[in-house]
Amino acid sequence: MTYLVTGGAGFIGANFLIYMINKYPKDKFICLDKLTYAANIKNLDSIMNKNNFTFIKGSINNKKLLNKIFKENKIDTIVNFAAETSVDKSISNPSIFIKTNINGTYNLLEMAKQYNVKRFHQISTDEVYGDLKLEDNKNFNEKSPLKPSNPYAVSKAGADMLVLSYYRTYNVPISISRSSNNYGPFQHHEKLIPMTITNALKGHEIPIHGNGKNIRDWIYVEDHVRAIDLIIKKGKIGEIYNIAGNYEQSNIEIAKTILKKLNKSNSLISFVEDRPGNDLKYSLNTDKIVRKLSHKNQTNFENGLQKTINWYKKNNFFI
Repeated sequence: MTYLVTGGAGFIGANFLIYMINKYPKDKFICLDKLTYAANIKNLDSIMNKNNFTFIKGSINNKKLLNKIFKENKIDTIVNFAAETSVDKSISNPSIFIKTNINGTYNLLEMAKQYNVKRFHQISTDEVYGDLKLEDNKNFNEKSPLKPSNPYAVSKAGADMLVLSYYRTYNVPISISRSSNNYGPFQHHEKLIPMTITNALKGHEIPIHGNGKNIRDWIYVEDHVRAIDLIIKKGKIGEIYNIAGNYEQSNIEIAKTILKKLNKSNSLISFVEDRPGNDLKYSLNTDKIVRKLSHKNQTNFENGLQKTINWYKKNNFFI
């Protein structure tokens, strides 16, 4: 098998590549990444010299480069991690999110159609479903309507709909996974958990939007990439799968938990103006991937968080 993994120098993409390259040494992996601010070539240090790995710097919006890659390699599977992901940045500058997350996905789908790939897997997000009230006990399943709240989520929902249309219209063999909040090694410091860890270790203030009561589900990144592997290998073509850690916690409690583990004072927490239209609560139903693919997470939040803290300490604020 030959994989094209776009956005593979980013947080989840890098973890996916490291996992897959070590698990499938006979398969070939090509990473295409533009190396924007949220990506880091150092994320790939452990695999850069592997015989079954090739790194190409470039954009999924560079059609000439995409054609060159596909002409020179028989790509079996595309895994599209490439995306702009910062909600705050999407609010201040939506255009780049439309260009990368929707137009870029379109370019890859055209390659999949033209070169008859065996699977196109789209990495999506639980944010496409919109949010729930804090007191709600329900959750989102794969058939829930899409009600994205911000330009980032809209761009991901638009990409999902485009991917599904290529399956329906052109029979492109697609699958989609929608994951909750990831945490673990290599994550950019703009995200809550690495920001809290690194700021706390430096004695800096930890900014929390609004009152911090917004609830998110948290999944350790390696559990996420194991689930993606399962979907690519065994998931049904044309299907969507939710992936979650089944650990829902408010942002303020996450920050306090990290501070306690680091023996730091809660006084480091600084409440800042809430972002416009901030989603209150995400909650995913994962019955489908558990029932259909027998997926089971291997890392609980307590262990995953400690491993994450240890990683950032060891790597001296790698990010």
